[in-house]
Amino acid sequence: MKKVIIIPLLFILYQVQAGSFFNIKDFGAKGDGKTIDSGAINAAIDSASRAGGGTVLFPAGTYASYSVHLKSNITLQLEAGAVLLAANTQTGAGYDAPEPNGSSQFQDFGHSHWQNSLIWGENLENVTICGQGMINGAGLNRGDKRTLEAGIGNKAISLKLCRNVVLRDFKMLMCGHFALLATGIDNLTVDNLIIDTNRDGLDIDCCRNVRVSNCTVNSPWDDAIVLKASYGLGFFRDTENVTITNCFVSGFDIGSVMNGTYQYAGEAGPDKEFPTGRIKFGTESSGGFRNIAISNCVFDHCRGLALETVDGGILEDVVISNITMRDIVNSPIFLRLGARMRSPENTAIGKMRRITIDNVNVYNADSRFGCIISGLPGNKIEDVKLSNIRILYKGGGTKEQASLIFPENEKKYPEPAMFGIIPSSSFYIRHAANIELNNVEIGFMSPDFRPSVQLDDVQGSVFRNVKINQPDAPKIFVLKNSDKPVIYK
Repeated sequence: MKKVIIIPLLFILYQVQAGSFFNIKDFGAKGDGKTIDSGAINAAIDSASRAGGGTVLFPAGTYASYSVHLKSNITLQLEAGAVLLAANTQTGAGYDAPEPNGSSQFQDFGHSHWQNSLIWGENLENVTICGQGMINGAGLNRGDKRTLEAGIGNKAISLKLCRNVVLRDFKMLMCGHFALLATGIDNLTVDNLIIDTNRDGLDIDCCRNVRVSNCTVNSPWDDAIVLKASYGLGFFRDTENVTITNCFVSGFDIGSVMNGTYQYAGEAGPDKEFPTGRIKFGTESSGGFRNIAISNCVFDHCRGLALETVDGGILEDVVISNITMRDIVNSPIFLRLGARMRSPENTAIGKMRRITIDNVNVYNADSRFGCIISGLPGNKIEDVKLSNIRILYKGGGTKEQASLIFPENEKKYPEPAMFGIIPSSSFYIRHAANIELNNVEIGFMSPDFRPSVQLDDVQGSVFRNVKINQPDAPKIFVLKNSDKPVIYK
């Protein structure tokens, strides 16, 4: 008679659960902040992958590392007190070399390579990075627009052509050129991250079905959350079906948001301008931007909202709502259709249309640039509605500035400063059609002697319940080659 062995169900469940976890210390990681632990980390990932997937566990400790190679069906879990530290390369090359890319001439160096990163993965599925720990990119290079030698890492997390990716709950500090470069990702969730970094925060490039929520991103020297559509993959791919909600973006000193001090010493970023730290579309825009919703976000001590397509992409069907901004150092709202055309030959100039921006409150905005909507001759920005907008500008514009020329600069890198100080105090709208401003209230903290609104080559503008409290303005409207606006009190 055969023996029947009964194994308690709880014991079986425990064994299955325990088997799905791969502690990097079991693979030789030291966690002392000095020993290079990337070999042990990659061994744990390989073991989990051979088992069909699992969770690679980082217990408390500081794990100095070079490139970590993600694989499908893997979760990296950073426990509270765990730090994945990008090792410094001053004593020798360590990070994977940037891979060849035949399309690198169409975007900056950082967007053309993925493998020279602290954590990277290509053509993967079902990948998660989570936990209460931290990724510290102290050993990463801030990046260069042309090249970096092999062995130097310049991104914290870099993902290419993956699907079903989740990043949740961890912190990121000093992450080089990008805290996250996600290129060609389908189904990406980024939730509850705290990022305090020295260049870009979240770069979402050529991605579809993206959810960014509950994130804090401080990036004084570059953009905080930026949507792009580069030609880095070697083909056109739109960024589409994106939501960004409940996020805080800022340009305070690096590290001071992470530690809760919110300091600003006035150190200039790489462009020698004021802090960046905003939400932006572009500049890489060979592909387009479609079906995007941004809501319930806070901007503090940074640049304003920027929607830019300058390389041929179509930017359309965008809804932005419930935004509050404070201490904004350039245009609170900047819409730019340009013709830089850093794309393959014969790419057509892009389009910008069907943009809705609603419920925006701005306090203490720099008056030099106002709000700008600027297309191109023969290529107008179309169908824009701005509603329920309140802006309090610093003021200070002079009578002499009212006669300044607003240049085309169609091939320049798109920034409000590219046009210089604008000749109007509140809005400059050019090469545009079907523009509506509804329930807009503008005020000034000091006198401004420029006209309030200038329309240049604008057809079909409507101003409904627009209140501009500017007693020193020589006039409210200046019209050049434009239809007379329809004004409703």
